[in-house]
Amino acid sequence: MESAHTTRFRTAEQRTAGAVHQAIRSDRSFDLAAYQKLDEVPYDFLRKRLSILVTHATHRLMITKGALHNVLEICDQAIGENGEVVPLEMVQPHIQAKFEELSGAGFRTLGLAYRDMGVEVAISKASEVAMIFLGFVVLADPPKVGIGATIQQLAQLGVVLKVITGDNRAVAAHLGAQVGLAGSTILTGADIRAMSGAALTHRVSEVNLFAEIEPNQKEQIILALQKAGHVVGYMGDGINDASALHAADVGISVASAVDVAREAADIVLLEHDLGVLIEGVKQGRITFANTLKYVFMATSANFGNMFSMAGVSLFLSFLPLLPKQILLANLLTDVPATAIATDNVDQAAIAQPRRWDLGFIRNFMLTFGLVSSVFDYLTFGVLVLILHASPEQFRAGWFVESVISASLVVLVIRTNGPFYKSKPGKTLLLATLAVGALTLALPYTPLAAVLGFSPLPPLFLIMLGGILTLYMLTAEVAKHFFYQRMQIAARR
Repeated sequence: MESAHTTRFRTAEQRTAGAVHQAIRSDRSFDLAAYQKLDEVPYDFLRKRLSILVTHATHRLMITKGALHNVLEICDQAIGENGEVVPLEMVQPHIQAKFEELSGAGFRTLGLAYRDMGVEVAISKASEVAMIFLGFVVLADPPKVGIGATIQQLAQLGVVLKVITGDNRAVAAHLGAQVGLAGSTILTGADIRAMSGAALTHRVSEVNLFAEIEPNQKEQIILALQKAGHVVGYMGDGINDASALHAADVGISVASAVDVAREAADIVLLEHDLGVLIEGVKQGRITFANTLKYVFMATSANFGNMFSMAGVSLFLSFLPLLPKQILLANLLTDVPATAIATDNVDQAAIAQPRRWDLGFIRNFMLTFGLVSSVFDYLTFGVLVLILHASPEQFRAGWFVESVISASLVVLVIRTNGPFYKSKPGKTLLLATLAVGALTLALPYTPLAAVLGFSPLPPLFLIMLGGILTLYMLTAEVAKHFFYQRMQIAARR
């Protein structure tokens, strides 16, 4: 009927609460030596209450705590204003009003009831009848300082926070107002029970507060979000979070969580801090963006080289490249490709989530592979028609052009915008320059004969500079129109 911090009813339980408060303030321990626990009926998610049987001197009491509605349903009496036992109906309106007041202020409020058990030495669920309502257990659980700003930062990254709680809707609404979700639509467990799966999938995207949720409904909400096309991360630390942690795309728990929650989670945070997730999201997107750069480079270069080799083989009386030269070219181009992992990433690539799109990768491969192949054929023309190169010179010339162009184009395709406006990572830039210098030098070293190369005339090097410059400019123009076309297609 009354919370421990108020004084409207002058009853035994208030005096006890006062003693508890005084003990806490004076830093004294509770003396429970005279009390003995005899039995317990554990909490479960259907009853939503817990009961224990204790003995003190000659008295044996069953004490029950739990959700207010579930405690009141087993009570037929209550403690009145003057400490007397009265029929529950007399004070139930006041109980409900006080509960709504406390809930609206954001307090988690449990009901507390007792019953004299006489000489009983054990209790069961059947014992939870004809109890006397004693009052409230009121818990303050304010959100962490600064959590509102953290939620805003997540929203700027395209991550929407949804609160799923077993607390009643008034507590959930108060919490939502504190963390920046004021005015959000609230969906309760009862609402979800009355919905079909399709209806929940339709509604779940627009609702950010879920209250009075049962454990199995958490998993329902996760699955509905996934069906609606969202990638879902779920954070929980209790036993009733295990199924939702399993169902989520990313299950997140904390080091202090129960064992089953930690085992079900994909990520365990060492601190209770959502700010860690912000950095995790950013680092994940950086890794994803750099992975895409590697995929774009490797697929387009390999497709272009395959197309070039297959085409020019129809007109040559010798192999365009020997097997050992192909392997060496792959090895050299893998050096800057490996350095992509350390590359800088544009802010635009981090700002919003991106998905793995095989169709996009295919179109990119075809576009830039064919652009690469055009300049391969231009190189073939210079070598055959202008320089009348021998097989060894032809292989050396295409080897040099192929490796350097594949390395340089990474600097173009690593960013959606103009390549000169986006600074590459230091390691990537140094690796690209080093590979380019080594490749140019190879035909003039003692290794040239072993590899099947012969020195290239100065005229080819001059023309190669022009071909590579034109290739970079063409790739930049092709990139501009490619992304422009993809954006138009995405809006349709």
